[in-house]
Amino acid sequence: MSDTNGGENAGTTGNGAAAAQPGQVELPRMQVLGQFIRDMSFENIAAQKSLQGQTQPDIQVQVALDARKREAEGQFDIIMKLKIDSKTKGDNPESIFLLELEYGGIFKVENVPEQQLHPYLLIECPRMLFPFVRRIVADVTRDGGFPPLNLDQIDFVALYRQQLAQRAAQQPQPTNA
Repeated sequence: MSDTNGGENAGTTGNGAAAAQPGQVELPRMQVLGQFIRDMSFENIAAQKSLQGQTQPDIQVQVALDARKREAEGQFDIIMKLKIDSKTKGDNPESIFLLELEYGGIFKVENVPEQQLHPYLLIECPRMLFPFVRRIVADVTRDGGFPPLNLDQIDFVALYRQQLAQRAAQQPQPTNA
């Protein structure tokens, strides 16, 4: 007896693979094609000025993201820019070190609707790059003569929302005349 209403074998072909159902949405797919340091600068200001003593540093981290479409279909460049400025705490802060890093990734993105592509590129792709950026920052600060700086996790959703708010604030507001 056969079940024509779609029993246990519904959705499979003779070889056991799932058949494509009409109207079935394919899941988004991301592939990292490459990663690279586009630019990096580390200035050990404490050594240049011969700063002495153990001071508690005040570390400021600024993050900016950029996404650009490549010529190849579905490929994008994502650049994460970090500026890490370490200064002494107190009334007269002095610079300890300055690290600037531009780290990029080349991504192939498929099955992401056009209206969701921008947030996907600026949230999900940087999440994939961040562990490598964290490692570079730790290695460079350690090799520069400081304890390794282990960056805290970055909330890329909040960063994306902040960038949208800044962009909206910069847009000229229409006037009703």
